[in-house]
Amino acid sequence: MLVAMIDSQIDTTHPDLAGAIGEQFDAAANPDKPDNHGTGMTGAIVAHRKLLGVAPGVRILAVHAFSPDKQNSAQATTQHILAGIDWAIEKGARIINMSFAGPYDPMLQLALKKAHDKGIVLIAAAGNLGPRSQPLYPAADENVIAVTATDVNDKLLPQANQGPHIALAAPGVNILEPAANTGYQLTTGTSVAAAHVSGVAALIIERKPDIDFAALEKLLFSTANDLGRKGRDSQFGFGLVDPYRALTALELTAGHAPARGQRGSAYDYNIKAIYERFVAGWNRSGPRVRTSAAKEERQ
Repeated sequence: MLVAMIDSQIDTTHPDLAGAIGEQFDAAANPDKPDNHGTGMTGAIVAHRKLLGVAPGVRILAVHAFSPDKQNSAQATTQHILAGIDWAIEKGARIINMSFAGPYDPMLQLALKKAHDKGIVLIAAAGNLGPRSQPLYPAADENVIAVTATDVNDKLLPQANQGPHIALAAPGVNILEPAANTGYQLTTGTSVAAAHVSGVAALIIERKPDIDFAALEKLLFSTANDLGRKGRDSQFGFGLVDPYRALTALELTAGHAPARGQRGSAYDYNIKAIYERFVAGWNRSGPRVRTSAAKEERQ
């Protein structure tokens, strides 16, 4: 089960990420040092030592597309992202996590459509420019699941972007994640919230590998815990992602044979354990409750 992480350089030597990085692609073509942002977003999904990511058994396809130490033009950065998307498609990624946000770009739109048409689940951070900001991309693209951030009390992150494209919310305030140089950090923003949703989507695909994008999206949306106004709204979308409800609903309707024995597969973690660690913990300042020591949204 492969999740592509398009981000800054990841600290692949971090103990919490040991064995979780599959292949790497240096789209930025710059020998950067490991960065907090890429390392933290990866840990939100696959950490498995001192911390526990949402889907610790998946493998990360690491795309180095952002170079904090090098001033690239917007056009150059877009080219890095496009190359990363093409590489992720070629390598068989099931999910592409995009914890970055920026202006509309027609070339990016075409690349996202290409990935979507191949059945890849696209998940992106809504952005942190506040409720008056214009929609940011790739989150605002029609083929992408846009994720906003909430705190321990299920309150919206004040600086989160809003709009009708917002699809889901996930924990994103004071989240403890791995940091570069084998350290740890507290991170806040829609970036880490997007990574959490990518992890939940990965658990679902582990459980039912043949699920298509439409069915997975419906499952995530229909099992989310509604926040704010009843129904979908411009702040929380369909609500707070709920892995317990999603996996339970899948179990009740799928009627498929589990892939038991896989390292880190959803069946290695019973639904009750997932609930306790990823739902109760998220909502009640438990182990998953973790601002940004890194440049949160790459704009």
